[in-house]
Amino acid sequence: MNNGNAAVWFVDRHVSEGRGEKTVFREVAGHKRETSYRDLARRTDLVAGALTRAGIRREERVACLILDQIEYPEVFWGCLKAGVIPVSLNTLLAAPVYDAILRDSRAVCLIVSEELMPTVSPALEDTPYLRDVIVIGDSPGDHLSYKAFLADAEPSCAIEVSQDECAFWLYSSGSTGQPKGVRHVHGALRATADTYGAEVLQIREDDLVFSAAKIFFAYGLGNTMTFPMSVGATALLFGGRPTPDVVVDTIIKEKPTIYCGVPTLFAATLAKLDEMGPQSSELRTCISAGEALPEEIGRKWREFWGVDILDGVGSTEMLHIFLSNRPEDVVYGTAGIAVPGYELRCINEHGEDVRPGEIGELLVRGVSAAEGYWNQRDKSRCTFEGEWTRTGDKYEITEDGRYIYCGRTDDMFKVSGIWVSPFEVEQAIAAHMDVLEAAVVPKRDHDGLEKPKAFVVLKDTEKGDTVHAELRDFVKGRIGKWKYPRWIEIVPDLPKTATGKIQRFKLREAN
Repeated sequence: MNNGNAAVWFVDRHVSEGRGEKTVFREVAGHKRETSYRDLARRTDLVAGALTRAGIRREERVACLILDQIEYPEVFWGCLKAGVIPVSLNTLLAAPVYDAILRDSRAVCLIVSEELMPTVSPALEDTPYLRDVIVIGDSPGDHLSYKAFLADAEPSCAIEVSQDECAFWLYSSGSTGQPKGVRHVHGALRATADTYGAEVLQIREDDLVFSAAKIFFAYGLGNTMTFPMSVGATALLFGGRPTPDVVVDTIIKEKPTIYCGVPTLFAATLAKLDEMGPQSSELRTCISAGEALPEEIGRKWREFWGVDILDGVGSTEMLHIFLSNRPEDVVYGTAGIAVPGYELRCINEHGEDVRPGEIGELLVRGVSAAEGYWNQRDKSRCTFEGEWTRTGDKYEITEDGRYIYCGRTDDMFKVSGIWVSPFEVEQAIAAHMDVLEAAVVPKRDHDGLEKPKAFVVLKDTEKGDTVHAELRDFVKGRIGKWKYPRWIEIVPDLPKTATGKIQRFKLREAN
């Protein structure tokens, strides 16, 4: 039978097709190491062999708390070769959350970057399922080092699996609460490459990709590994925090042709570029996901670099982007149209398709859908309805078939009996020259009626005393008098997940 193991197609295939010496990953910080497709194939065979030698059996889970560094793809694809399930963990969580995830996933092994050990260590003291802790770095302490783990291991080729077998888990980002274990199959990886990667991103073998979104994020996994490795391209790895300084420096010095960011970082990077003045780059495509991209940010980015941002919509449950703007067909302020290979519906509370101009919940159908949540049957049944996946997002469909983001289902609220999209109000506020970003939630007035309240981050904090009335009038002039924020609170920053999504539920709770 044909081996459905994704590692065969994404890793080993390139050696047999003559791309073995091509660089697949290059670090842009630290030791600035790089590795070729041939080296990666060899190292992933070693990881598979070492896992087998350690007694880690097929379908057991290995938690991966790893920075974006050369070892990450070695571990991820090596696990797939062995039939072991890598569980990618957010590198910015606290010890109690790691403890909960390790218990929930029943991971028998943790592979962790040395820099993250101080954070995760308290979660390792009384973990019932964990047998091994392997540390990537020079100071493993009482644990086994990654180097020693691989030493003298017998290389092991990829085992035969069905493309429908579970390959890896991701934990949802928790924008609405606690993260959930999302299980994905081998075939889903190539599905995203054949759809978004080929049809929208149009990735080529000569591309150099830089993703500010990390590999533990579904969006970053596709950007940094799935898409470049689908065509034999090269990706840059940066293990640190992607600040605007880092983004600008990497774009200018490393000369990536594709940059993958998130709206918050695009906005902050533009503020940095305003200080620097004109710069040159090799960018041919930029993409955004995680949250809807404000219209003004897209336009300013295009004015500065001469290249559009392809704003798209994806989810951990669907693995990558399924709704997007496309090259030469970008309409800022919209999320575009369905990615080839996916079908979309917008439905009302009765399950009926909404008409253009109406707001409904977005459902998506496509082969990259997860097979469900781990140990959360009720939530699986509510989200995965046969071939359709509920996104939990509200959208309006335009007359020409484009989708406009209106907010999370649980973020929407009514003013004077009419639905208000927090994102629409946020986008209007963010268009003001003094605003860096904004978030809008409902707040009850003295009559007990819900009205918009805005939390605003300013570019210049000294203007906080004078900007309130100006912002209210600005919003009234852009989207209508009844939608303007009745309350405006100037804040230093907004609560976000590690993937850049605003956690509006925290703002609602603080109201």
